Amino acid sequence: MTKTISKTHRQAALGFIFVTASLDVLSLGVMIPVLPELMKRFNGGDTASTALWIVLFATTWGVMQFFCAPILGLMSDRFGRRPVILTSIFGLGIDFLFMAFAPTIWWLFVGRVFNGMTAASFSTAGAYVADVTKPEDRAKGFGLMGAAFGVGFTFGPALGGWLWHFDHRLPFLVCAALALCNWLYGFFVLPESLPVEKRVKRFDWKKANPIGSLNLLRSKPNLLGLAGVGFLFQLSHNVLPSVFVLYMGYRYHWPVNVIGLTLMGSGIAGILMQAVVVGPVVKAVGERGALLMGLFLGAVGFMIYGLAPTGWLYLCGLPIFAFSGLIQPGLQGLMTRRVEPWEQGQLQGANSAMMGITAIVGPSLYLFPFAWAVRHDATLHMPGLPVLIAATLMLGAVVLAYRYARPLAAINAPESSADLAG
Repeated sequence: MTKTISKTHRQAALGFIFVTASLDVLSLGVMIPVLPELMKRFNGGDTASTALWIVLFATTWGVMQFFCAPILGLMSDRFGRRPVILTSIFGLGIDFLFMAFAPTIWWLFVGRVFNGMTAASFSTAGAYVADVTKPEDRAKGFGLMGAAFGVGFTFGPALGGWLWHFDHRLPFLVCAALALCNWLYGFFVLPESLPVEKRVKRFDWKKANPIGSLNLLRSKPNLLGLAGVGFLFQLSHNVLPSVFVLYMGYRYHWPVNVIGLTLMGSGIAGILMQAVVVGPVVKAVGERGALLMGLFLGAVGFMIYGLAPTGWLYLCGLPIFAFSGLIQPGLQGLMTRRVEPWEQGQLQGANSAMMGITAIVGPSLYLFPFAWAVRHDATLHMPGLPVLIAATLMLGAVVLAYRYARPLAAINAPESSADLAG
């Protein structure tokens, strides 16, 4: 179980990590339509009050992720990807058990703290993909990760909405079981991807913190600018788990099962994007072109979501927003080319720390305007305000990507020196 994979087993390894990532995201997808409903029960059914509670809930996770993700990333560079992935999956299972049996809303935060400390399975899986693919094939490999993300969010929300009708604790128990199955699968099947000779020689605490991660981003050509693109993308994408369940229920009066089916449709569009579109697009226009296309069409999709007065018009935005699936393969392909094999985990840890910041900032950025828009809906008529904020951030990422998302061969020496200087 501890042997690293050989070159002849790279395709099998990608299959292993695809299943691991899919089960991980499936368990998270189950939670999307039901967690806000559970919190509403703790708050007497008040939507605006629940929105404010979700801010605190998400911020708690983000703070823990911000401080702990760089540690886990460097640990994967020092001790291998496999033990970090298994630890993260175990933490996710504990979090779901807390949700299933929490007698009060505060117990939910205990599980969230534990999960925030250990949440690194998806980011470490990204380092795993970088380990087992050639640089020119990484966009396709990260497209596979995007497909795993799509599978989880296709079936997870629909499953969560269906289980909710039987018992409001059942979805969380099923998620805990999925996490346990995922852990068992990883323990018995998932091989290590990082050979001992390619690991860092010692664990350096100076690098295992958010500031140390920032130093890595500053030390490579245009890597900090690309991280900024990823930050704006993640911050805009944070609108989905923050307000979309509450938004769709409030504006279109959809019940939980319809919301779950809508999220399922979005997931199917994402899977088709990864399976059919990502490879040909990256081959035709390159990683930079795919990134720019994904960011722009993602912004257009958000605008449709935020402005659509009816549910049918909202659904028209699904195929357009699906093109945002081009973002991560293009962005990760460009970023992973700029670091060494023994720095891939630290890079993904830095990305996760940035994601932690978006988890801290994002809920307040979206839920406070949503709560304000709901309270003033009689005069404002703009419940989609937070979604339009996300669209604006995505357009900002387009501008930043146009400046920094260039292949290494296109970066001249003076610009590289400036990037290295910060």
